[in-house]
Amino acid sequence: MKFLRKVWDKLKKFWGWLRKDKKRLVAAAVVLVAAGWLMVFSIKNQNAKVTYQTSQVEKGTVVSTVSASGTVISSNTIDIVTSVSGVVKSVSVKDGDQVYSGQKIMEITPDSASLTQSSSAYASYLSAKNAVESARLSIYTLQSSEFAANQKFINDAVARDLSTTDPTYIQEYADWKAAEGKYLQGQNAINQVQASLSSAWNSYKTSSPIVYSPMTGIITNLTYTEGVNISGTSTRVAVIKVKGNPLASFNVSEVDINKIKPGQKATITVDSISDKTFTGVVKTVDKIGTTTSGVTNYPVIIAFDTEIEELLPNMSASANIILETKADVLNVPSIAIHSQNGSAYVETMKNGKVTQITVELGISSDSSTEITSGLTEGDIIVTSTTTKSATSTSSSSSTSPFSSLNRSGNQMMRIDR
Repeated sequence: MKFLRKVWDKLKKFWGWLRKDKKRLVAAAVVLVAAGWLMVFSIKNQNAKVTYQTSQVEKGTVVSTVSASGTVISSNTIDIVTSVSGVVKSVSVKDGDQVYSGQKIMEITPDSASLTQSSSAYASYLSAKNAVESARLSIYTLQSSEFAANQKFINDAVARDLSTTDPTYIQEYADWKAAEGKYLQGQNAINQVQASLSSAWNSYKTSSPIVYSPMTGIITNLTYTEGVNISGTSTRVAVIKVKGNPLASFNVSEVDINKIKPGQKATITVDSISDKTFTGVVKTVDKIGTTTSGVTNYPVIIAFDTEIEELLPNMSASANIILETKADVLNVPSIAIHSQNGSAYVETMKNGKVTQITVELGISSDSSTEITSGLTEGDIIVTSTTTKSATSTSSSSSTSPFSSLNRSGNQMMRIDR
């Protein structure tokens, strides 16, 4: 009783002290209200309900890939170009026609500048042609001299079994080797003038009023008709489409380039053909790369597995290059994996109790990760949590730091083969 009386006396003194100053009284009231609110909030939180989203550990296939973006660089088309300016006189083909190498495509009535250019190009072609004929005549003389020197050396110095230090042996051997060298030089000269002849012929073809098909294929994208003005400087007049599989170039980051090798399979999507996914194979890997604005990318060429009619050059595309595929392995959703102190763990649910389990990881995709140890098939793991109270609802989930290791996709896709 004495203790309670002392407490009561102190409370009365405290109350009297508060009443003497209005500010003290207001402050005390605020503190009392805050304490009451905290007490109510604490009681409500004690009654909060936590629910868990779970998933079952199961066996399946995990595909590890590297993602890259790029463009179609070849859809097996060759441009037909001309350097002639003038007016289209006639067109000999139409879109969809089968044409052959050297076949006439169209004829142009050239302006004076193009006519002069064409005449000059033809004169250069004739000059190159004469140079080839002259080189061929010279090679016969050089070949005859080389053969004569060889026979003299064989029938004299060798037949008499002269010593290699004998002056006659040295002279005849030297004459033979000198003639042989001139003959080989003559062969190289022929190769050079033949290359010049090919170049002169190509220059004449692009400046000729008659436009020829450069190869056998199907005419597409014919853009000129009779009476239309045409300006030269390598103007494309049509396209030849040939059989073969398209190619695309993709830029791979410096983090992933060492994972890429020729022969790896890939799935490819094209922005303008959104309803299909194609397959392909890595053909070349450029490990020199190019740097733009401080970012280095390495081009990787991928060949499509099939011909694709609707595919055109410069179309945007994306590829998932398959690094590794593992079938019938334990895997969990990548979102269920957490990281702590350099180790990976998942939360398992058993008899309503949540437990952290350390796990070891294998390959991963964006959606799932292989588990090599720590879990067994059928285990229940937590993928996210939801907390409900009388006043609010909050949920939490995790984004796995491991799901981006390979940046792979493990999605259902329609694949055209």
